[in-house]
Amino acid sequence: MGKEVNGVSRSRFEMFSSSDEAIINKKLPKELLLRIFSFLDVVTLCRCAQVSRSWNVLALDGSNWQRIDLFDFQRDIEGRVVENISKRCGGFLRKLSLRGCLGVGDSALRTFAQNCRNIELLSLNGCTKITDSTCNSLSKFCPKLKHLDLASCTSITNLSLKALSEGCPLLEQLNISWCDQVTKDGVQALVRCCPGLKGLFLKGCTQLEDEALKHIGAHCPELVTLNLQTCSQITDEGLITICRGCHRLQSLCVSGCANITDAILNALGQNCPRLRILEVARCSQLTDVGFTTLARNCHELEKMDLEECVQITDATLIQLSIHCPRLQVLSLSHCELITDDGIRHLGSGPCAHDRLEVIELDNCPLITDASLEHLKTCHSLDRIELYDCQQITRAGIKRLRTHLPNIKVHAYFAPVTPPPSVGGSRQRFCRCCILL
Repeated sequence: MGKEVNGVSRSRFEMFSSSDEAIINKKLPKELLLRIFSFLDVVTLCRCAQVSRSWNVLALDGSNWQRIDLFDFQRDIEGRVVENISKRCGGFLRKLSLRGCLGVGDSALRTFAQNCRNIELLSLNGCTKITDSTCNSLSKFCPKLKHLDLASCTSITNLSLKALSEGCPLLEQLNISWCDQVTKDGVQALVRCCPGLKGLFLKGCTQLEDEALKHIGAHCPELVTLNLQTCSQITDEGLITICRGCHRLQSLCVSGCANITDAILNALGQNCPRLRILEVARCSQLTDVGFTTLARNCHELEKMDLEECVQITDATLIQLSIHCPRLQVLSLSHCELITDDGIRHLGSGPCAHDRLEVIELDNCPLITDASLEHLKTCHSLDRIELYDCQQITRAGIKRLRTHLPNIKVHAYFAPVTPPPSVGGSRQRFCRCCILL
C-alpha cells in the first residue's frame, strides 16, 4: 500500500484508468470526490457504486460508511448483510442502527463485533433473535461502545449486563426496556463498572425492585435520564436513593409506578434542581402538596405528564404557572378536579406566551369554553386535547381558532340527534368521534 490521502491509499487512486474517467472525475481531485461522497446516504452510495469503476471504489470506501441506519430496509436485512457491511466498513464504522432487523442473530453480530471494533453507537432495538451471546461478543471486541439499545430483546438476561460491565467501561447510555429477565444482580454488576452512565432505560423491567435503584443511586453520579415506566415493584425508598445520588438528573419517568407518593416529589425538589422532564402518569397517590414543593425548586421543568394524577387540583397549576416559566408540554388528562380557574392561572403565567406548546385535558369534566378563552394568548400553543370534555363546544373551539389559526384541536361530540331506530326496537349508540 502506498501513502495514504484522507484515509485512502494512493494505490487505490491508481485503480482509476483514463478510459473510465468522466469529466467530473478529471476536474475534481479524488480526495474531494471522496469528501463529497461522505455526505451521501446508504441508498445513494449504493446507486453511485453502480455508475462506474471509479465511483464504485469511492462509494464503497469504508470512510463513507461511518454511520449506517438500516431501519428502512429491515424486512430485507439478514445476517449475511450485516457481516458484509462489517467487513467493508471495518474500523471506520462508528454508528449502526439495526432497529427492527428481525433476521439478524448472534452469529452475524459476532462477526460484526470482530470487524468493527471502533463502534460507539449500536441499536439492536427489536432484534428479537439475539441473546446474551451478542453482548459477550460486544464485551470482547468493542471496548469503545458508548450507546447500546437492546429494547425488546427479551432473551437478554443478567449475563449480558455482567459482560458489558467487564468489556465496555465507557458505556454512557443503555436501553434494556422490556428485557424482563433482568434483576438487581445485573443492574448492580453494570453500574459498578460503568460509572459514566448518563442514560438508563428500564421500562417494563418488571422484576426490578428498590434494591436495584439503590445501586444506581450509589454508582451513577452522572445520570441524566432514567426511565422506570411500569416497574411496578419500586417504591419511595428506592427512588429517594436515586434523587440523593443523582443530582444531575434531568429526565425521570415513573409512569405506572403506583406505589410512589409525595415523598418522591419532595426528594426531587430537594436534590434535582436541573429536572426538565417528569412523567408520573397513573401515580394516583401524588397530591398538590408534593407538586408545590417540586415547582418551587425545579424551575427548569419543560415537560410534565400528570395523566390520572387524580388528586391534584388547581393548586398545582397555580404553582406551576408561578415557578415553571419553561413549561412546554403538560398533560392533565383524567385529572378530574382541574377547573377553568387553574387554566386561567396557567394561561397568564410566564410560560404561556412563548413556551407552552401542548396541553392535554382529556376527560377533565369541569373544563368549559372559558378555559379556551384563557389559552388564546398562548401564541406557541400547537396542540390541545379535549376528548370527553363535555362542557367544551364547537363554538368555543372556533373562537380559539380565530386567535390561534394553526392550532391542532382534538375533540369529539355526540350527534345532535340520534338516528332513527331500526325494527321498532330501541338501538344503543356509542359516541361519535370527530377530529376537528
